[in-house]
Amino acid sequence: MWRKAVVVAVLALGMGYLYHTDPQMPTRMLDYISESLPQMEPRPPALEEAIARGWQTLITAPARRWARVAVGVNACVDVVVSGVGLLQALALEPGSGRDHEVLHTKEDLKEAFVHYMGKGAAAERFFSDKEVFQRIARAAAEYPGAQLYVGGNAALIGQKLASNPELVVLLCGPVGPKLHDMLDEQIVVPPESLQETDEFHLILEYKSGEQWGSARAPQANRFILSHDVSNGEMSTLETFVASLEDFQPDLVVLSGLHMMEGMGRDLWEERLKEAVVAISDVRNEVPIHLELASMTDRDYMNRILQEQVMPIVNSVGLNEQELLFLAQSGGGPHADLTSWDGIPDVGRVSDILLWILEQHGRADPQSEADLTRIHFHTLAYHILATVDGHWGNQEAAVSAGARVASSQACGLQDVDITKVILKAPLTFHSSFSEPRESLAVDPSRPVTVWSRGNVSFHLTPVLVCKHPLRTVGLGDAISAEGLVFSELMPRPEL
Repeated sequence: MWRKAVVVAVLALGMGYLYHTDPQMPTRMLDYISESLPQMEPRPPALEEAIARGWQTLITAPARRWARVAVGVNACVDVVVSGVGLLQALALEPGSGRDHEVLHTKEDLKEAFVHYMGKGAAAERFFSDKEVFQRIARAAAEYPGAQLYVGGNAALIGQKLASNPELVVLLCGPVGPKLHDMLDEQIVVPPESLQETDEFHLILEYKSGEQWGSARAPQANRFILSHDVSNGEMSTLETFVASLEDFQPDLVVLSGLHMMEGMGRDLWEERLKEAVVAISDVRNEVPIHLELASMTDRDYMNRILQEQVMPIVNSVGLNEQELLFLAQSGGGPHADLTSWDGIPDVGRVSDILLWILEQHGRADPQSEADLTRIHFHTLAYHILATVDGHWGNQEAAVSAGARVASSQACGLQDVDITKVILKAPLTFHSSFSEPRESLAVDPSRPVTVWSRGNVSFHLTPVLVCKHPLRTVGLGDAISAEGLVFSELMPRPEL
């Protein structure tokens, strides 16, 4: 033992002497050693690189493109702020989480935020008290680092579509002066849609791993609240439909139905009937895409699904929360699940998508329903489910949606493979129950295709941004990009 101590002491004295006589020697020695070792170039992630290259090959323009797209009817200004920071600024203390269908107090807001932050899930709620909401909105706008953006599903989809120079986009919704200034110059806004004041929505964001009290976010996401009567009543819907006659679109995109939920049953019951009448006035040959969003009232969702809206639209865009809520509301497959456990099981998702198209869509050729397309998106993967013979270019469409999710979340125009990670399962099943098919993702051609009856499924993984800069509007961008690359097949002559 003592011999080792002597050796160490002698070495220390020697190094000390060398340093005293030549203070730069240790640095030169390290430089010499590092130059002598073989240099290892950082190797990009192989799977992520292969998938990104595969998308480039698969994403091709459809043979028949949209020229004029009309989008309505929810639009607002988003105030984006740190959720935990804002709640702290409101003098709220962390506590237990609990969901609320409608928010009435700051305490309700805190509980709902904690509930969804702990799940890493997106949610949107109506705040019933106008004065309290205005105080919260002022605090949000004054919070350091708060940012203002174009908001509302319709406006966000319109903005994304307008980035294609060959597209003419009509946006109808409650457009105030600040929102009007922020919109793309290519977007046409009917004069009847303009109003004197803006509608504000508060976007409370949280980062992956962020903690507040006992709640820890498993992934980055956001909680949205508003007191928005114009969008809540879909007050510009009739204006939107009336403007279509002059605009003559070849695609209509509808969103904002979720905003009516917070208005109460008496209002939404009557307004939904009026909405269906208005939507039915759209020319039959013009396809309608419906973009869903977070809802909590099962009766309301069931009414949309079974009796009124879903059968008269051609296409739907939704995420994993909305898909499961549809199944729960309509008594579909896996309705007994209270929530997804981590990444949604592909087999379960496939079962629910098939059920929607078979029970509420046109999977049965004898059905009078128009629904033939569902674009499903979750953090790790996307699926485009279509009834055969109605849509084309599905590989390109689902790939384009996944690519924009990867790039936009990172605040980039293109996918940077050093900033993303693959989280999707590379092997999965076509259904949760037998008989089922074992499937796999080929990274070099990253769209897996399978069929169930006359419904085709196209799945692609998402390259998930490791440090997302902004999560709001990703679903809208995904749906918009998927629509740009989708092609409606000509109807067969009777």
